[in-house]
Amino acid sequence: MSSYQIIVGSMLGGTEYVAEACEEQLNALGHQTKLHLTPNFEEIKNKNTNWLICTSTHGAGDYPDNIQKFVLDLENSTQDLTSINYMIIGIGDRNYDTYCLAAKNIDKLLNSKGCVKITTIKLLDMSQDIDPEDLAQCWITENKDLL
Repeated sequence: MSSYQIIVGSMLGGTEYVAEACEEQLNALGHQTKLHLTPNFEEIKNKNTNWLICTSTHGAGDYPDNIQKFVLDLENSTQDLTSINYMIIGIGDRNYDTYCLAAKNIDKLLNSKGCVKITTIKLLDMSQDIDPEDLAQCWITENKDLL
């Protein structure tokens, strides 16, 4: 099976729970995982080619503090990243006009770097979704043939 780097962007901790649920589901499907609560681009870029990014949006569409340096290093990278396959889970509140903007922006960034999207972004609306961890696990299972 494959190996996944789970990259977390979280301000208040809710996204960490979603990422941990994804880690549990990927492991149950036979994949190896490494959870990064303080992601370091230099460390992660050469680990393997599969990334799962779980991020919330903070403020006016900003990345959470713990992932900002990772994103900046990714933006500034001149390395060939075309071997990286990725999936994204965005966590937000549909009542804000910046709903899941960090997830949408990192998707555009990864695409601009030549990374390959495994499947469409999963957006979780914390104002509506009662059990985001379960929804994330179901999404992983629904896409297991693409992993």
